Amino acid sequence: MEDFISTTVNVTANRGNSLINRKMIFRILGVLLFMEAIMFLVCAGVSLCYGESDYLYFIYTTLINVAVGSILLLLGKGAENRVTRRDGYCIVAFTWLLFTGFGMLPFYISGSIPSVADAFFETMSGFTTTGATILDDIESLSHGMLFWRSFSQWIGGLGIVFFTIAVLPIFGVGNQVLFSAEATGVTHDKIHPKISIMAKWLWTVYLILTVVETVLLLVGGMDLFDAVCHAFSTTATGGYSTKQASVAYWNSPFIEYVIAIFMVLSGVNFSLYFMCMTGRVKHLFKDEEFRLYLISIGVVTLLIMGSLYWHNHYGLEESFRKSLFQVASIHTSCGFATDDYNLWAPFTWMLLIYAMVAGGCAGSTAGGIKIVRLLVVLRNVKNEFHRLTHPRAVLPVKLNRMAASQRTIATVMTFVLFYFICIFVCWLLLMCMGIGLEEAFGLSVSSIGNVGPGLGAFGPAFSWSALPDLAKWLLSFMMLIGRLELFGVLLLLTPSFWDRR
Repeated sequence: MEDFISTTVNVTANRGNSLINRKMIFRILGVLLFMEAIMFLVCAGVSLCYGESDYLYFIYTTLINVAVGSILLLLGKGAENRVTRRDGYCIVAFTWLLFTGFGMLPFYISGSIPSVADAFFETMSGFTTTGATILDDIESLSHGMLFWRSFSQWIGGLGIVFFTIAVLPIFGVGNQVLFSAEATGVTHDKIHPKISIMAKWLWTVYLILTVVETVLLLVGGMDLFDAVCHAFSTTATGGYSTKQASVAYWNSPFIEYVIAIFMVLSGVNFSLYFMCMTGRVKHLFKDEEFRLYLISIGVVTLLIMGSLYWHNHYGLEESFRKSLFQVASIHTSCGFATDDYNLWAPFTWMLLIYAMVAGGCAGSTAGGIKIVRLLVVLRNVKNEFHRLTHPRAVLPVKLNRMAASQRTIATVMTFVLFYFICIFVCWLLLMCMGIGLEEAFGLSVSSIGNVGPGLGAFGPAFSWSALPDLAKWLLSFMMLIGRLELFGVLLLLTPSFWDRR
């Protein structure tokens, strides 16, 4: 592991008595903007393949990225070859903001999304794999623009910086710091001592899932373009579709089952797949988070299935299919839809709210609190009940037969509490903007959980275009802190983070 904490007097002096290595930050951000420029060229190639003139807007944005990236590289010339934890948090937060800022340019310059607030919201929703959209006529976009929406989700699924570490390990130092800053969480199964090698393996698993789903969607009747875009959005648990009606456009049970299964698969810790590939299949079913994740999806699916059968008078198979698809979509924070759950029995909404909050497994592309954190909370609560009758008992919280440290438990409890505080504050602010109580709550939970659809007027059958611009900026911020797990972004807003001492 790289030594990423700088403590020498010379280092501090070279930084101008600052704990932030600005030149190194500029240098890495410059490289990352060149990576985004390459992504724009891929989208320009898609536009050219379909004979569309929109390729020009991707070329213009590429030139802007290259120009700004070159300036940042010049500013980072002679950078001290060290990356601290503070540098890592700065790099990750600024990367996501820069990628969104430049990523919105093709939409804005082409006039596809003429509002800055809307273009920024749509792009942030893409990179954070939230999938909420302000578009009311998705099919009017060119193939290049539609591909960029799905491609941005695929890149953001495992992480922008993590993607760069995998394909272009040019940073030389700080890979562990950058990975930790972008992929914060309770535990990370290190499948290889070197982060760059681990990134390659996990992206290999990610690519395999994407390719297999693409092939199955082609078999189901989708054309190549739609199949690739939906595979991108599914494995990233993003939810952007090339059709306004989402997956319901195809009216195909086969396609619905394929996407539902791959949404569930994408909500599993990717490290477990790597273990299966190396012959350690038993680790998959021994993993307590994985088991609770499947149980949670199964129970919620069956409860809603019963409601659809008895109250909405769906057929038995259709009840199961609609329930499974919507639960998988919400539980993994994907956001695809084949039915409007606003028309379901009200108690099912609470089950879906639970699924939004719970999310998928740590180490997956899903959002939410994560199942492993819920597991820690539930076992800690259980232990507190035991302590009432056995005050002297030593009752550790165990995960996969290993006792979690008190620091880990405290971190989890703090995260969960702060998660709900953020939801409440956002809920309150949205209501101050004139949004109804039910809708404001749904928007808050959906945005911080990177889910996509909300409740009421902002449910799966509607876009978020009716929101005031201020609400869109607020929800874009909620998407970002939800994707980077709160503290990684909010830390930068504390004065002590920038303290020169």
